[in-house]
Amino acid sequence: MIFADPKVQQVFDEYEVRAAADAALMDELGPAGRARRDEFLLPVGAEAAAFLHALIVARRPRRILELGTSYGYSTLVLADAARAVGGQLVTMELADYKQAYARERLARAGLAQHVDLRCGDAVAMIADDPGQWDFVLLDIWKDLYEPCFEAFYPQLADEGVICSDNMIEPAGARPSVRLYREAIRRKSDLQSALLPVGQGIELTVRWSAGNAKL
Repeated sequence: MIFADPKVQQVFDEYEVRAAADAALMDELGPAGRARRDEFLLPVGAEAAAFLHALIVARRPRRILELGTSYGYSTLVLADAARAVGGQLVTMELADYKQAYARERLARAGLAQHVDLRCGDAVAMIADDPGQWDFVLLDIWKDLYEPCFEAFYPQLADEGVICSDNMIEPAGARPSVRLYREAIRRKSDLQSALLPVGQGIELTVRWSAGNAKL
């Protein structure tokens, strides 16, 4: 992925180097590596990153919510897009050490002022924010997809967009993914499609009953 800002590009390239090294180490460790997954960078990948960036630039959301900062790979991408459209990114993460890593890299990329980093339980933090969400990236542990979705859904803007990652891979997450898809289908004002981008992105849009574009 190519960024206009060389500082952002440098940090993104560093993430790509780490992602490749972590993936190789996880493969080498086998089951032991999967047990240590919190130590590794598990990024959306360059293809999904480019898609998310382009979608934000096209849609121009005012408030963006990321659930699952992790080490900040996708946070960097969302923050650069938010800056481009005059938006603000709120990113939530449970592990403080992961978010500290992300915070340092956002500062080096010159994007810190466009990101509100919040650390704690995602469902509780969503409940504490009464604002509207125009764009949501859901990339947290998959068993939390459904409760997080139910928490932010009432605050999703009309024509608001949800991008949910890992909807095809890994295979082990599919039981949780199915429950999440069922939750989406129960909402009559949501339209959704599975896209073969990266490890699978579910693209969901909210439409009101009287929307003239339907």
